[in-house]
Amino acid sequence: MATYKYQGRNSKGEAVNGQLVVASQNAAANELARQGITPIRIVEEAEKAGKELSINFDIFPKKVTLDELIIFCRQMNALARAGIPIIRAMKGLAESTRSEKLKETLMDVASRLESGTNLASSMQAHPKVFSELFISMIHVGENTGQLEEAFHQLSENLELERDTRKRVKQATRYPTMVLSAIFIALFIVNIFVIPKFASVFKKFGADLPLPTQILVATSNFCLEYWWLMIGLVIAAIFSFRYWVRTEKGKYEWDRRKLNFPIVGILFEQITLSRFTRNFAMMLKAGMPITHALAIAAEAAGNHYIASRIVEMKNSIERGDSLLRSARSTEVFTPLVLQMISVGEETGSIDSLLDQVADFYDEEADYSLKRLAESIEPILIVVMGGIVLVLALGVFLPIWDLGSAAMGRG
Repeated sequence: MATYKYQGRNSKGEAVNGQLVVASQNAAANELARQGITPIRIVEEAEKAGKELSINFDIFPKKVTLDELIIFCRQMNALARAGIPIIRAMKGLAESTRSEKLKETLMDVASRLESGTNLASSMQAHPKVFSELFISMIHVGENTGQLEEAFHQLSENLELERDTRKRVKQATRYPTMVLSAIFIALFIVNIFVIPKFASVFKKFGADLPLPTQILVATSNFCLEYWWLMIGLVIAAIFSFRYWVRTEKGKYEWDRRKLNFPIVGILFEQITLSRFTRNFAMMLKAGMPITHALAIAAEAAGNHYIASRIVEMKNSIERGDSLLRSARSTEVFTPLVLQMISVGEETGSIDSLLDQVADFYDEEADYSLKRLAESIEPILIVVMGGIVLVLALGVFLPIWDLGSAAMGRG
């Protein structure tokens, strides 16, 4: 007998955790199922300690990319439809994949399957590869005998997530390149160009105009206190990263992101699209609505919106309708609320939620197209201002020196 710690959700979608003394991980999963708890993570205490020790020495941990997960889901869907046994399919995919991390994971999952553990419980041992949403879908697929459909829905969901990330990268590539070029140019001018001009101006002993004084003072500060500036930047980065890892920091940062000018609405649309699509997928799979809301909230990618969704779940548990609880969050637009209302009346809430996700995707596409159009004028003004200051700072004293030389002549 061994002690297993577990994390899961009960029939109401509430998070529960504890420990069981049973013979195996599979026995722990069966006991939790008997108690009406859907397991999310089951780890033996000794095994967990070993994992934490190995993580401490893993400086550069390997990751499974989104593309590799998509291919894995597609292949598992095809193999499951063809009637290939799960253990054989896992071992075959482990041998064919190029990802070492995915290969190790699949071989471990196959080993756990051979020992009698079900697929969802076997995947729970690898939370860095398989998300809670992923495991929940596999759990529902196993219980309903529609495992191939679960892999199909997961592959489609992951493909949409990948497309969204690509669109965001494409929209932010140009502004990022321009801002990087501006900072590099300012660095070169302050470190190499301005000191040369400053030494020339100093020889003539002329009174420098204000723009030139600002440039020279900035350059001198950068040359004398470069170590302090680098230290402050590094300290600020690490402090920010530590802050956003705390629960309060995650919540505040995600809330503030939604209020950013220009890009805030984009963050909100992408998050709500991800939530509604995941929520619809789990409802189609037959998951209870409160349980589906709890898991979709954690997979939303924004702690502020996730907290509003959890409030929505709590409101439904108190007896409110989906429409009333969604309206109370003050997150969804009137058009989306109207579609939810129709879905509740017709009993086709999952299909209408898919349409809501499509609506948010279209809005996000439009916002991404407008993003470049909105940022470009701002960048042009910033670059123009920098060029103006540099031009005035460099050429004004040259003109003054030229005028003085002509006057003496």
